[in-house]
Order: sequence, then C-alpha cells, then structure tokens
Amino acid sequence: MPASAGDFFGAHTPQFPPKQTIIESEMKMDELIASENLSQEQKISQFKQLFEQRLALSIGKDLDHSDKLDRFRALAFAVRDEMITRWLETQQTYYDVNPKRIYFFSLEFLIGRTLRNSVINLELEDAIGEALDSLGISFEELAEMEWDAGLGNGGLGRLAACFLDSMATLELPAYGYGIRYEFGMFRQSIVNLQQQEFADNWLRYGNPWEIRRTTSKFKVHFMGRIDTYKDREGIQHSEWVDTENVIAVAYDVPIPGFRTKTVNTLRLWAAAATREFNLQTFNDGDYIGAVFGKFHSETISKVLYPNDNNYEGKELRLKQQYFMVSASLQDVLFRMEKCGDDIRNLPQKAAIQLNDTHPSIAIPELMRILVDEKDIPWEEAWDITTNTFAYTNHTVLPEALEKWPVPMLEKILPRHIQIIIEINQRFLDLVSASFPGDFEKRASMSIIEEGQPQNVRMSHLAIVGSFSVNGVAELHSRLLREGVFNHFYQLTPSKFNNKTNGVTPRRWVRLANPGLARLITSKLGEEWIKNLDQLKGLENFIADESFVNDWIEIKRGNKKTLANYILRKCQIEVNQNSMFDVQVKRIHEYKRQLLNILHVITLYNRIRFDQAKDIAPRTIIFGGKAAPGYVMAKKIIHLINSVANLINRDTAINDLLKVVFIPNYGVATAEKIIPGADLSEQISTAGMEASGTGNMKFALNGALTIGTLDGANIEILQEVGQENIFIFGKSAEELVEIKQRGYDPKAIYDNDQELQRILDQIKTGYFSPSQLTLFEPITDNLLNAADPFLVLADYRSYIECQKSVAELFKNEKKWHQTAILNVARMGKFSTDRTIREYASQIWNVEPCPVNNNP
Repeated sequence: MPASAGDFFGAHTPQFPPKQTIIESEMKMDELIASENLSQEQKISQFKQLFEQRLALSIGKDLDHSDKLDRFRALAFAVRDEMITRWLETQQTYYDVNPKRIYFFSLEFLIGRTLRNSVINLELEDAIGEALDSLGISFEELAEMEWDAGLGNGGLGRLAACFLDSMATLELPAYGYGIRYEFGMFRQSIVNLQQQEFADNWLRYGNPWEIRRTTSKFKVHFMGRIDTYKDREGIQHSEWVDTENVIAVAYDVPIPGFRTKTVNTLRLWAAAATREFNLQTFNDGDYIGAVFGKFHSETISKVLYPNDNNYEGKELRLKQQYFMVSASLQDVLFRMEKCGDDIRNLPQKAAIQLNDTHPSIAIPELMRILVDEKDIPWEEAWDITTNTFAYTNHTVLPEALEKWPVPMLEKILPRHIQIIIEINQRFLDLVSASFPGDFEKRASMSIIEEGQPQNVRMSHLAIVGSFSVNGVAELHSRLLREGVFNHFYQLTPSKFNNKTNGVTPRRWVRLANPGLARLITSKLGEEWIKNLDQLKGLENFIADESFVNDWIEIKRGNKKTLANYILRKCQIEVNQNSMFDVQVKRIHEYKRQLLNILHVITLYNRIRFDQAKDIAPRTIIFGGKAAPGYVMAKKIIHLINSVANLINRDTAINDLLKVVFIPNYGVATAEKIIPGADLSEQISTAGMEASGTGNMKFALNGALTIGTLDGANIEILQEVGQENIFIFGKSAEELVEIKQRGYDPKAIYDNDQELQRILDQIKTGYFSPSQLTLFEPITDNLLNAADPFLVLADYRSYIECQKSVAELFKNEKKWHQTAILNVARMGKFSTDRTIREYASQIWNVEPCPVNNNP
C-alpha cells in the first residue's frame, strides 16, 4: 500500500502552493533587486513568493509545517538565487574579456556565516526583513541558525575571507582556492574549567551556499616512483608512475561584492576515491576492505589542521597542502586552455598569491607540470614559475616557519623533492656567485636544511620561487628584511615589500554593528562603506553633544546585548556599567593572555586585600582556542577559568571585577563581542605579531586600544595619535637588547613585591586549592625557563598603563570622544585599500566590471 503524504509529514498534510502558482512564480531573482523600476512594495511581494517557492521546491515543506532550520535553508537558497544570476554574468564577463586573473591560494578561509553578509552586499536587507516580517518570521532568528563555516582557524583565514569580499567589491577578476574541510578545527567547550575539544561538524545540515561541480574533477597523485628516459634527441625526461590517486571534486561558493554586480568564486576541493567500492574484495568477504580505499582517500579533506604532533598527522597535513595546490593549478591551467591562452603566457594571464607557506608546494608542482608534462625547458619553465607566484609571509616566529622532512617528501611526492633539490642547487650557485666565499650565508639560505633528517624550508622555497615577498605590517616587513630573511633581501631587495592588513567594513561595522553604522551614515552618507577614508568626517562631530550622546547610547545597547549573551552562554551576570575589557584571539604564549590574567589578579588583590575602592569597575573578557597539542596554552585557559571561578564567587569583590571566558570563539561570536567592547587588549610580545586584525576591528567599533609596539598597533598609533591610544612595554629592539644583555626574570620577581605575591599565589595553589601544584608549570616557565615571551619584562609598564585606562574611563564623555576620534582615523585599515595595493603593485590586475560585458 503506497504511503500517504501524512506518513512523511506527520499528522497534517502540508498545503503546498498550487503547481501553477509555483510555476508562475519562477522568476529571475535579478528582477527582484537589479531592476531599479521595482518599488519597495513590489520587491517585498516578489521575495515573499520566492521564499515560499524555495520552501516548497527546495525543502519540500510549506510554511505551517516548517521549522527554523527549514526556513533558514529556504531563505539561503532564495538569496543564493540572486547571487547565481550575477555569478553567471560575472563568469561570462571574465570569459569574454579574458583579463589577467588573481588566484588566491590559502589553506584557510574563515568566512563565518554567509547569510547576513550576502544580504548586505546584495542590498536585500530591507526587502527580506519586511517580507519575512509579513509572514511572521524573524530574519535575525533565521540568521542565528547558520553555523560558522569550519574552513579556518585564526587571523590568516579571516584575512583571506576579508580579501575575497574586497576583491569582489573592487570588481577584480579573482578566485579563492582552498579545501572543503568536512570538520573544522574543533568546537571548544569549557569542562571543569579546562578546554575540551569536540568535532566541529559544521556540514551536519549541509551547506546551502555551495554548489558541487560534478564535472570539475581532477586527479591528484601521491607516492609512486620516478622513471627517467631519454628521447631521440638525448634529452632526459622524468615520468611519475605507479602512483596512488585521489580525485579532487570542486565545490563553489559565490562571493558577492558590495553594490556591484560582481560575484566571484571561492572554489573548495573535497577528496574522493577513484573507486567508491571494490566489488571483488566485497565478494571475497572483506567488507571493510571493500570501502577502505574510499575512506583512506577522503581522509585528506576530512579535518582542518590534523594534530601534527605525530608522523601520521604531519603526513596528512602535507597531503592536504599538495592536494589543494595540485587541483587548483590544474584548474587554473584548464581555464587558460579554455580561453585559448598559451601556457607560456601564464604570468600575463594569472597572478597566484600564496597565503603563507602552506601552499608553497605549488612552486615545484608547477615546475613538474611545465617540465614533465608540457616539455618546456627548465630555464623557461623557471622563468614562467617565478613570474607567476607571489608570497605573503604571516610570521617571524622560527617555529612557525614550515619545514617538511626530506624522507617524507621522498615517500609522498618523490618527483617534487627531485625538483626542489634542483631548484636549490641552482639557487645556491647564484648565492655563491653573489657572495663568494660566504659559506655560512650559503648554508643559511639553502632551501634544504642540513640535519637528521634533512628538512625542506618551505618559506625559503616560497621566496626563491616568487617574484614578490610581502609582510603584512610595516614593522613585520622590516623585521623580515632586517632579520629572518635578511640574506634573501640582500640578494633580491626588489622582491620585498609591505602590504599592511585591513578588515572589510561591510562585515565588521555594517553587519556587526548596525546601530553604529546607521549613526555614521546619518552624518556622512553611505559612501564610507566602500571608502573608509571618509570616516575622517566624524572628527567634525566630536564636540556635538547630541552626536556623542547617540554614540554612548549605541555602545550601551551593544554592551547590554553582549551582557545577555554572556549570561546565556556562561551563566555569569556582569555589570553593564563596568568597562568591558576584551582579549579574544587564538591562545598562544606570544599573544600574552598570561600578562592579562596577571593584571586581573593584581586588581583582585588590590580590591580584596588592600581595600582599594576607587577602582573603575571592569568585566574582563577572554576568548580563544588553544591548539589541541599546545599544553602551555591549554594550561593558560585553565588558569584563566580558575581565577574567574574564584573572583566571580567572591562577594567581597561585588561588581568591581568579573572575569569571563567565552567558549568556542569564532567569527559569529566576534560579531557579538567586538561592538560591545570598551577596551581592546593587543598586548603581544613586541616583534612577534605579524600584524593582527583584531586591533583594527575593535578600533573601528569604538573600543580604545591598550597595546605594545607590535604589528599594526604601531600604524594605528601613527594614525590616531599617541594621546588617543594606550601604549606600554618595550619595543622589539629593546627586547632584543635585553635578551642580548642577559634577561633575568627572577630579578624582576625579587624587586616587585606585588608581582611576587601574584606568582606565589599561582604557584602555591591559591587559585587551585584542590590541586596545589596545578599551575606550577606556568610560574616555572616565567621564572626558571627565562620567560621566553618576556611577560615579566612588561608587567609593571602594563599595570601603570592600565591605571591611565581606568582614569580615562571614569570620564565617560572624554572616553567616548576619544573613541569617536579613533574611529574617524581608522580609514587606512580597510582591506579595500590593501587589495588596491596588491592589485596595482604586485598582481598588475585591473578591475573587470560586469556591466562592461560586451
């Protein structure tokens, strides 16, 4: 007996719109928004029809029998329809005009949630909001149903996402390439005051924004061996044979620009087996073995950042990197061929940007394709390669500069290690000719690092194989030139340049802080959203009492929203009139969350034991993930939560001090935290933070900055003025001098009684009474392991600077006037400016507007 509709939908059969109504409502979404002849009422009416159509045809539900997830997915599909119309027009324009294209290779794209950002960029906000309201549906509630895309971890991935937004907004012909990780890094919970990691199954309900390109597949090779032979002319050739193969399947995500028809592409690769199922093995009774190949192959794109504390994790990470660049280069070259371009003209048709060292294996891969598959002579192939790639460095920390063991490369990518060795030998010949007799310099510049085993220095490979090498802040770029890559700079100074990072104002002000965005627009108009320099006009309103009062009310509203979020997520009630003092970022010793918690304990002791009452009330907010294998970072999270657990329960402290650790920090969480912040903690060890973009996001949202002379803090200082930012601590140069003289953290401990009491409290179990020695490793690291990140060297300066912060906070009007001035002077820190500099100074790529489609 056939099942009835009720068997599928429950007790009530849904009432779908009549078939004819659905067919008649099959409209092109560009009529909804792109048509300037439509009134707002018509747009609202048409979107209602489209939403109900998607709910019925794409989800299989009607309004009465759908839940929030159903409605979110229907809404996402409806918005995607508009993007697809523009997307197709964009791609057609690129094929017709055939401009030089940008290919952005990155192992991370921390794009966060897509719905609200797309709605803003497509200017659908009002029409969608009113259409849903008329149906009794809250747009905000549906937007909260979306999971953060698990495609990245930290600042590198978030920067890549901001770049995609700016490239589309500036109408640049650009493509992002990455991996479609099935699981993100991890979902963080705090259990027993400690970080616990759980699988981030962000694709559990599917991803409505992606489109699987079943015909866009490429074979990626691993393992195998190399056959060499000579042709009739005596020229030697190499062939990579007997390989293990994986299929890379493309998933495309549309990236819309703001107030433009351009919709660019983020192409993500998923790994698939060459054979889904081995029937013979199955028939022989080995049921697990029959699907083992499929499982083994698809592991490559299974998880972001597998734990590389063991050989297997390292091997998987290397496979991920090669998998991404191999598929992406095949796609780039396929597109060239489709456009009728000669591969020898690759540098004239493509600029490939390597986002840190992770994709730098693309350099020997392109050489392999050109030399082995296209039979292009080595010298010509090298000229093509080195005029195609550009490299962005994101760190000066030696331990973060990626290296791969030569034996591992010989096993997994046997042809590539041969090519790398050849590249290195030719490069070292150049070094010897340029610096004759300087064997130390030759060894330091070698791509192959000697040792047991030998390692390939991927940053060196990236520098040698690229025509441009850039840092991401003025200080960072100078440290690259004068420090870690100085010898390379001496050899090829013209390669090195700076491109200071930025953030997209669409997501980080217009989306995250709509109240502030409306206030700014009321005074400056809307052009600032695409031209952030126009924020300078806010300086004219610093003395406008009405404007300042409006500003204060918006900040209070944002703090109320954040306080409610903290109560819901952390079960901690905070004083909304207190200073919201925020440090949210990846947990790492150089970012010095430990210095912040020392200040927390300082305040606690002064209130608890010294009876200090004239203290500005504070809510100190932490957030961030520690890598699963990073023991000290996880110990710091444990300390933060242990200190918070004691302080928040101490009735003697009252509302003067609260400490909060918000779990599972990510893009969506940042959008809630940043608008409510009063103070932004940017306190990394000077010379160790490449740039930072959190500093920019907080400052753009009206938080004042306390920070060191590190990364982009220096350029923020230059823009806003020394009197409008709280700078403390030693400079990078001073810290180098301290280390050279012989840094003695014990002497600082011995000569500072307040600090001494704090470290003794931590060491002896004051904050861990059930396990007295729990945090002894932290104090040992500070006192007996030479305090590698110079926390104690900057402690007293930090504490004194925090006094100045507290004094200004007591003057509410002056505090917010300073915040207004900060926002007004942040125009430089837009990724629109950054991308314009990349496009004109590195990529040599021009805008390709869709409306110029012939």
